[in-house]
Amino acid sequence: MKTKELVLAALFAALIGVLGLIPPIPLGFIPVPVTAQTLGVMLAGCFLGRKTGTISVLLFMVLILIGLPLLSGGRGGPAVFVSPTAGYLLSWPLAVFCIGYVTEKMWSKLAVWKLIIINFVFGVVLISLIGAPVMALITNTSVWAGLVGATAFLPGDCIKAVIAAIIAMQLKAISPIEEKVNNS
Repeated sequence: MKTKELVLAALFAALIGVLGLIPPIPLGFIPVPVTAQTLGVMLAGCFLGRKTGTISVLLFMVLILIGLPLLSGGRGGPAVFVSPTAGYLLSWPLAVFCIGYVTEKMWSKLAVWKLIIINFVFGVVLISLIGAPVMALITNTSVWAGLVGATAFLPGDCIKAVIAAIIAMQLKAISPIEEKVNNS
């Protein structure tokens, strides 16, 4: 792995942490708040690609695990990995990998609308399909109730998918994916 890729992975781990400074929006009827951090996850995938993006999210998760309060609301430590948000958190590496993989495959014919769809499928739907059932298991509710409750995240997550796609397309020329494509 090149130094530039390591720096970008660390930078995006920091970006996801900074997005955690935005106060969470509690919903009341579901124990998982709305946060801005999934924006960073989607952006890492569609800007950095599968390898560097996944490393950035894994680095972020290690920092959380050792206790840094980087999650929205100042949370951190091993306990968050067994809390109602655990499934959402644990879905992030898979989501960023999938977003990065599909983005890389479509790079030469990428458009904002395609990135929005990629972010929606893997950054919104996939995260909810993993996070909601785990939340339901941890809170001892039905999986169906968890999935229905997770629909509350759809409007905000769709906005984040659009924002991530627009930012990634604006920065496409300096993306590490562009460098890989040009060097191949």
